[in-house]
Amino acid sequence: MNMMNPDISLSDEIPADETQRQYYYIEKARMYVQRASLSAGRPLTFCVTTFGCQMNARDSEKLRGILREIGYMEASEEQADFVIFNTCTVRENANTRVYGRLGQLKPRKKKNPHMMIGLCGCMMQEPEVVEKLKRSYGFVDIIFGTHNIFKFAELIAMRYETGRRVIDIWKDTDQIVENLPNQRKYSFKSGVNIMFGCNNFCSYCIVPYVRGRERSREPQAILDEIKRLAKDGVVEVMLLGQNVNSYGKTLEHPMTFAQLLTEIESVEGIERIRFMTSHPKDLSDELIEVMSRSHKICKHLHLPVQSGSSRILQKMNRHYTKEQYLDLVNRIRSAVPDISLTTDIIVGFPGETEEDFQETLDIVRKVQYDSAFTFIYSKRTGTPAAAMENQVPEDVVKDRFNRLLNEVQTIAAKTCAVHQDTVQTVLTESVCDHDASMVTGRLSNNLLVHFPGSADLIGKLVPVYLAECKGFYYLGRLAE
Repeated sequence: MNMMNPDISLSDEIPADETQRQYYYIEKARMYVQRASLSAGRPLTFCVTTFGCQMNARDSEKLRGILREIGYMEASEEQADFVIFNTCTVRENANTRVYGRLGQLKPRKKKNPHMMIGLCGCMMQEPEVVEKLKRSYGFVDIIFGTHNIFKFAELIAMRYETGRRVIDIWKDTDQIVENLPNQRKYSFKSGVNIMFGCNNFCSYCIVPYVRGRERSREPQAILDEIKRLAKDGVVEVMLLGQNVNSYGKTLEHPMTFAQLLTEIESVEGIERIRFMTSHPKDLSDELIEVMSRSHKICKHLHLPVQSGSSRILQKMNRHYTKEQYLDLVNRIRSAVPDISLTTDIIVGFPGETEEDFQETLDIVRKVQYDSAFTFIYSKRTGTPAAAMENQVPEDVVKDRFNRLLNEVQTIAAKTCAVHQDTVQTVLTESVCDHDASMVTGRLSNNLLVHFPGSADLIGKLVPVYLAECKGFYYLGRLAE
């Protein structure tokens, strides 16, 4: 019997309801894992390695939850019997890294008869990748994509039953399966998917092709999950979607993202609400107003600009101009004066001239970002930008990238220092990596703070005096 769903038994027919069906396969997979553990003479172990974004990180928590539920124990990648790579394909080098890591696993698998290797995530949604895996990586056991992660236990059971490789890639789906196991990385904070997929089709981006079209979760399902998290000690939630600002458009009874935030704010026990990612074209005045009066929404907004040139933004299919973006920033700052703004910027998009690049430097200077994730344009096969003429020479791109990085870092060091010599509330997250006598926490604006303390502070919101800004983090001490 499955302890989370005691009504499910392997002697029954496979349930029609998808959630119940997956608990049936969890029970079945557990049976196979128990047999394999007896054969090995020890508990079998697993490791999930995540490449990519917060959406992937949240998916990996679901994979870990299912693996623990069927009887695997977590271990390091070097020790694990079952290694899963949850892949990203936003940039070409992400694919290269996965192939390299797979090559390292091959000799280990030959020595371990109980070892399995699984691949999932965005990279698996590319047909040419799957063909390459079929052709050159026959030792991989399970391959699936972004749309059917909920079927993980079923795929494991199939692999045990057949003894053959399992490949299950869906081109798209409108299905959302709720209430399956997940294993959170942190006890005190959690990501929460509010929607899946993307409808924007920026010309450089492969995400809509690998994540599918937008589909929003029902608000009640989101609220129920957050209430369960709050009861389990979670004080901070990160609402996740490729474009959270378009939440609710696919629902039978539409609800705006701002309305959803208002509902979440009323959940007792939740002290902080974060969200990403926000597309500038969909960020409404209603959302700005909700942020301005909220006591729980963090003072941090990630607002990808990608380029400061209106001409390049049009080629990118971003649906806003430089002037519209700056107007949006002004409206946000007027309503939430202490907001921290971060962004994404692409350098070297096809056809980018020095004049276009100067427009990007200008918008960085005008907005004064707290930090920016800067990227060199990566050509992704299958996107419109990959076929565009006037690809920028590599040496030009690298020069622009270095100049942009210098500008971003210079501005950020000054911008981030504004809270020095003040007391701010900090959520303590971990013992400091570099000094065991200190702990590391995070401000509402997402900056890290290191301060003297012990592990019993982890998960607690505490007042910290910010004594010294070190550029992208603070050194502080507990306030009296």
